[in-house]
Amino acid sequence: MSVFPTLYSDALYATDADLDRIFEVNCAEEDISEQEELDNGDEPLPGPRPTRMRAIDIGRSVVFSGYDVKVRVDSFFGGHVAVLGNTGSGKSCTVATIVQSLFSKETEYVARGATFVVLDVNGEYRKAFSKLPDSIRRLYLKVGGDPAAAAPEPLDDREKTSTFRLPHWFMSVEEWELLLRASERTQRPVLRAALGLASLFSNRSAEKLEALRDHIVASCIIQILQSDASTPSKKDHITAILLSFPTNNLSMNTMRNVITVGFGEMKRVEALLGELQKLLIDNVILPDYRQAEFRFDDLGKALDLALLYEEAHGNRQIRDYCSQMLTRFNWVREREEFAFLRADPATYPVGDRRPDLFVEKFLGLGWSGGDLAKTAQVVVVDMNDAEDEVVAVTSAVMSRLVFEVLRKAEPRNRLPVNLVLEEAHRYVAERSAGHAIDAAHVFERIAKEGRKYGLFLIVASQRPSELSKTVLSQCSNYVIHRIQNPDDLSHIRQMTPFISDTVLKRLPSLPKQHALIFGNAVNMPTTFKVRDADPRPKSDDAEISRLWYHREGRPVPIYLSAVSEDLLCDDPPGDYPFEYDPADEQDPPDWDPPE
Repeated sequence: MSVFPTLYSDALYATDADLDRIFEVNCAEEDISEQEELDNGDEPLPGPRPTRMRAIDIGRSVVFSGYDVKVRVDSFFGGHVAVLGNTGSGKSCTVATIVQSLFSKETEYVARGATFVVLDVNGEYRKAFSKLPDSIRRLYLKVGGDPAAAAPEPLDDREKTSTFRLPHWFMSVEEWELLLRASERTQRPVLRAALGLASLFSNRSAEKLEALRDHIVASCIIQILQSDASTPSKKDHITAILLSFPTNNLSMNTMRNVITVGFGEMKRVEALLGELQKLLIDNVILPDYRQAEFRFDDLGKALDLALLYEEAHGNRQIRDYCSQMLTRFNWVREREEFAFLRADPATYPVGDRRPDLFVEKFLGLGWSGGDLAKTAQVVVVDMNDAEDEVVAVTSAVMSRLVFEVLRKAEPRNRLPVNLVLEEAHRYVAERSAGHAIDAAHVFERIAKEGRKYGLFLIVASQRPSELSKTVLSQCSNYVIHRIQNPDDLSHIRQMTPFISDTVLKRLPSLPKQHALIFGNAVNMPTTFKVRDADPRPKSDDAEISRLWYHREGRPVPIYLSAVSEDLLCDDPPGDYPFEYDPADEQDPPDWDPPE
């Protein structure tokens, strides 16, 4: 209440029956009829009718003792959700316990059709989902490091693991422009032309495009021959083009004798120019980027070809204008953190070269007997070792690919996918932080249109004021932990008209593991204590006193780098891995060795 009642106003009290209706006491599950099973092509099971969850328990009310707080499954997971709160207030545990609660049903029908994709930027959730029921499968994808390295060891037989690689030709033109930070007026047209050329020359089977290939290569060679460079330099440049972009008429086999240099000069320049002129075409339109396979290095060569083509048409300063974009491309090509994006197409399995099949595997789907079947219900994309730019690229491109596949799927809205965006303020920001890709545009479109196609967001963040207003305003349900920053409180007030100022004033004093929930999945705004997550995510607070106060000689219980026996000192304080003196007056803190 934001307005207190006047003196002598009538007071109404809630009966037990009212509270039962408010907290969904009697309708948390529903029976599945025999006719529904027959309609789905299933044989009815003998014995008692199986049931499905209509509401799941996520915690206990702190106002009405003895009442569990439930959310309606259709309303909560069939819309966008925001989980907000300061660091250390319990957001990660809330996200974990919500997913754990969904799969906690012990009867025959569990949520086998669910698909949760967790963009885990802090490496917290793999352990949290390790104790899901046996029939629930998990897929763990590790982003960062060497993509050719062996996959991480599975935790159990219900988990599949893989190192994550993203085919670069799946990226859209806009994503390439953002990755290379191409300016709008001069650099973007060159980049678009280069992407089209890379696709054109990688498609060897398109014979009808051979004349266009001849035209482009001939134009570039003519530009080189008419330039002020030295003759040996001209020959080297022409040779590089013929090796990178050969055609039937223009290749090293057909041109080797023509470009021979003798006594410092190319002997047949005039004749060569005449032959090249015959291959030119009037009113040429360069091909569009079709996202066909090409090697990452070929884009660098295509950029040079596109610049030569522009210079051949009189734009002499284009190379200077594009120098910044070329530097950026070379930086991406050389940096280790972008190795997951540069793999040669030949190294991918055939099924991973098409975006639709790649997304099917990413979503835990596989073909069995001509039908799609679930191979994983929970997909954890671990980006703990990835830089912010890699996080932005991975989250934006994969989310767009999932959205596009679901948008084209028939029938529509039959594969609900819930994207969990952990630390969402890092890549779903209101103001771009200047990273590789402004991922907010992708998630804003998903927030506005994803419901129609069965793609929903669970946005977890500690800085609501830095989140995209569009994404936050489209959320149907909010779980808000302790928030103390006035800007964040004001932002929530503007985005969420469901709650009063009086309720908002209580948010800075909420204890840890307590939250306020409101939206269309609950009957009234409720403050509750979140259920304990079991197992918990790797987001526990540091036990300062236990780590500080101990007897002399105890080793430091942490790995900061890869350790080998030859690097250890002659007389280490304990064996490797570290061991503790049983006589220590305090138990050592729990810790996990590196995976």
